[in-house]
Amino acid sequence: MTSDLKQVVKQKYGEAAIRVWSAAQKSCCETPGCQAKGEPVTPSFYDDADQRLIPDEALLASLGCGNPTALAELKSGETVLDLGSGGGIDALLSARRVGPNGKAYGLDMTDEMLALAWHNQQRAGFTNVEFLKGEMESIPLAANSVDVIISNCVINLSADKERVLGEDFRAFKPGGRPAVSDVVVRAEVPAEVRQSILLWVGCIAGALKDSAYRTSWPGPVSSISASSLRASTAPRMPAPG
Repeated sequence: MTSDLKQVVKQKYGEAAIRVWSAAQKSCCETPGCQAKGEPVTPSFYDDADQRLIPDEALLASLGCGNPTALAELKSGETVLDLGSGGGIDALLSARRVGPNGKAYGLDMTDEMLALAWHNQQRAGFTNVEFLKGEMESIPLAANSVDVIISNCVINLSADKERVLGEDFRAFKPGGRPAVSDVVVRAEVPAEVRQSILLWVGCIAGALKDSAYRTSWPGPVSSISASSLRASTAPRMPAPG
């Protein structure tokens, strides 16, 4: 990921976390329907049982395009890594599913999102989840340490997807598996779109073809689900005013 793009991504996702903090401080987010400004469609991807397990702030902070925890078929005792964990929604749900003998890690490069994730962890009361500061192009975990890697509309933000997928493969234990929800395209993305940093942040300019995920992964792919959007689809995060 280029330096300029990385800084813009950090800024936009930091701002998203701050919006959730502000909404929580004003309303405590204790009532159904509590919404932060610019709330995405994320709640539609999680059933009522999942939503009851996590703090409202975790749901409101999610800018995902699916529910990778529903794809992963997590088992008790497994170790899970969530790339770009944001406010912690998927890491927290993973921690619940792998149980006390398992472990969930959330990886994020944004200080504001990490602070929000730790806040949500304390509210949820899960002790088998840990949030790490770092980048998905250089995962701060040992090789052969993770059973499952999940990602929710994050890999497309990287300008070096080959390195991201290579790092995933390095971190996998033998038999490790990915479960990815992401935006993909069905046609080539125009060059002018690829050059737009705001459309990168909006998960459009950096989107791959769905076939590219399967051909680019260094190892076998077990479960990749993708939400298909055309390159002209509006980005999920608003442009600055």
